[in-house]
Amino acid sequence: MLKWIGAFLGALNGGIIGALAGYAIGALIDNLGSGAGSNSGYTSRSGASEYSGHSGYSGYSDHSEYSRSDAAYNEGARNGFLFSLMVLAAHVIQADGKIMHSEMEYVRRFLRQNFGEVAVNEGESILLKLFEYRKQHGTATWNTQIVQACQQMRGVMPEAHRMQLVAFLAEIAKADGNVHASETTSLREIVINLGLDSKVADQMFSLGGNSLEDAYKVLGINSDATDDEVRKAYREQVKKNHPDRVATLGDDVKEAAKKKMQEINDAKERIFKARGM
Repeated sequence: MLKWIGAFLGALNGGIIGALAGYAIGALIDNLGSGAGSNSGYTSRSGASEYSGHSGYSGYSDHSEYSRSDAAYNEGARNGFLFSLMVLAAHVIQADGKIMHSEMEYVRRFLRQNFGEVAVNEGESILLKLFEYRKQHGTATWNTQIVQACQQMRGVMPEAHRMQLVAFLAEIAKADGNVHASETTSLREIVINLGLDSKVADQMFSLGGNSLEDAYKVLGINSDATDDEVRKAYREQVKKNHPDRVATLGDDVKEAAKKKMQEINDAKERIFKARGM
């Protein structure tokens, strides 16, 4: 619970970046109290290549006496992912100038299914606090904070986690049945600031689509791509979006990644069929 208290204190006193830092401090206190060691979000560890080169909040190396157990590490990654999602969801939900009930309900349902009932109340409280922060400080300050928050996430999150984060944000934007142009723009800016390929936003918005055009967008290529380019693009998407790469975030998030992977496979099959491949 101290993780969330730290986040609230950060949101009140230091903006969104302060909230992320507050989360990290809260997580550290929580785990010191339980004897689990430092668990302040993401960090690198040996034996997991997708995490190499990512520095964590705690600054401890794997060879330190403060090294965490896998369980503690995974809990920190999961909670860091959840809080990052709330920060960016607040941005996407408000992008069209309205806070839609359908989008909020999607977030509640997502939290309930993936993180449990306690997370519903905590997550919604954080969203409301972030909405209030934007109202009090204005759009310009808010947007600056979002850019900085994305850059911070970029520095500590593996690419696969950032990809899954964007996938969830796209689903939130689509929840009211109408993706507003401002939501599309906001998600594209998030993608760039997270250090991902600029095509990722269109890819995630096109997941689940039935058209051939959607299929090409899912693979991140144009319809005039060669057959070899299609195969290469598919292999790259499998590598970037494979469910095993988000396994540390929990079985529920991994299941969501499996659904995403199936939609990527469906897109590939649609293109292969149209081309007679």
